Amino acid sequence: MELLQNIWWYLVLIGVMILVHELGHYWAAIYFDVKVETFSFGFGPRLFGFRRGETDFRFSAILFGGYVKMAGETPGEENTAGSRALTSKPRWQRMIVAFAGPAVNMVLAVALLTGLFMVSYEKSPNPNSPVIGYVAPDSPAAKAGVREGDKVVQFDDTVDPSWDDMRMKIATNAERPLPLWVERTGERVRLTLTPALDGSAGWIFEIAARIADYNTASNIKAAQEAGLKPGDTLLSIGGRTLRSNFAVNKAINAGGGNPLEVVYLRDQKEYRTTVTPVKGSIEGKERWMIGVSLADPVEIVKLPLPRAFTEAVRKNVQFAGLIVNYLGGIVQQKVSPKAIEGPIRIAQMSGDAARHGFLSFVILMAGVSLNLAVFNLLPIPILDGGVMLILFIEMLMRRDLDLRVKETVVKVGFVFLMAVVVFVIYNDIAKIRPPG
Repeated sequence: MELLQNIWWYLVLIGVMILVHELGHYWAAIYFDVKVETFSFGFGPRLFGFRRGETDFRFSAILFGGYVKMAGETPGEENTAGSRALTSKPRWQRMIVAFAGPAVNMVLAVALLTGLFMVSYEKSPNPNSPVIGYVAPDSPAAKAGVREGDKVVQFDDTVDPSWDDMRMKIATNAERPLPLWVERTGERVRLTLTPALDGSAGWIFEIAARIADYNTASNIKAAQEAGLKPGDTLLSIGGRTLRSNFAVNKAINAGGGNPLEVVYLRDQKEYRTTVTPVKGSIEGKERWMIGVSLADPVEIVKLPLPRAFTEAVRKNVQFAGLIVNYLGGIVQQKVSPKAIEGPIRIAQMSGDAARHGFLSFVILMAGVSLNLAVFNLLPIPILDGGVMLILFIEMLMRRDLDLRVKETVVKVGFVFLMAVVVFVIYNDIAKIRPPG
C-alpha cells in the first residue's frame, strides 16, 4: 500500500512540475507564433494521449520528465514549418522560449512558499544584533575561532547584521573566506569564517533554554524531584551560562553526575535549586540526564501577503545558491554525486511528505520546482541552459553554428542526460536496498 501511495504522490508531484515547466515553453512558443507539434509527459515511445489543434498531447514511456517539440527545433528540420519554425524566429525570441520553462518553475516555487507562509510560517527568535548561542565542534565557526557569547557586529560588508543577513551571506558564499567582527568581553575581534559547501557555519543564535515537559520516556525524574517545572527557563547549570538548548546537555555532562546548581526563571522571577543528573541512554549512547524535554524556540505565525511574498523570494534565492554551490562541489569533486536524489527517492519523499501533511507536500513541491529550474538552466546540451548557451554563442558570432556541430552537441547532450538518469536510478536503488 505504501509503495502505491509513493507512486501516486510522485506522479502528482512530477505531473505538476512537468505541466508547469512545459507550459512555460508552450505559452512562449505560442506567443511568438511557433508551431508546437508535441507536448509530452515523459520521454520515449508514446503510450497514449490526444490531439488538440496541431499539437499532440501525450504520455510517453519514461515518466522522468517531459518536453515540448516545436517545428524546426531539431537540427535539419529548419524548413519544415516555414515562418512558424522555431529557427525562423529571432534568437532573442528563441532564448525567451528556452528560458520560459525554468522561469515558470521559479514562479511556482515562489507562489507555493508565499501561500504556505500566509498559512504557516516558522518564526524563530531573530535578534538584530545576534549573539552566538552554540558553536558545533569542528564546524566552520569553530575553526574560525568563534565562541559562544560572541556578539556579531559586522559580517563581511554588513554592519550590525541580522540573522537573516548572515544566513543569506553564508548560503551564497560557500567555501569563500568572509571577514567577521565580533564583540568579546568588551573588545572587537576580527575573525575569518569560511562557510561549508552546504551553506552552513555550524552555529546557532542565542535562545532561551525553556523546559517543554518532563521526559517520561527516560524514566528519569531528577528535574522533577528538584522542583523544576515545564515552562521554566534555565539560565545556568553548574555555573555555566546557557545560551542554547545544546548548552544544557553540555553543562549536564560536564558535571559528571555530581549535584549541580540550577538557576532558572519562573514567572519573571529568578530561582535556584540543585539537581543530581542520572545516567541514561539515548540511541545506545550513555550520558547524564535530568529528565526534561526542551521547547522548540520556533513559533508558528501567519504572514501577510507582502511579507509572505518577500520571504518566499528570499528563501528561494537562498536555496538556489545552495543548489549551485552543491553542483559546483560535485564538479570540483568535493561532494559525492551519490547524494543526488533520483525518481525512486523522490517518490519515497513524496509519499512521506503527503502522509506527514499537505503543508509538507507543498514544501517538497516548491523545493523540487526550484531544483528543476536550476538544473534546466545548466549549460548542458539538450537542457534549456545548453540551448540558451548555443544561442548566445551564435549571437556573438552573428551566424548559426554548423549543422553537424549542432547535431553532435544534441547527441552528446542526450547521451549525457540518459547516463545521468541511469546513474540516479541505480543510486536510488542502492540507497533503499537492505545492506548485505
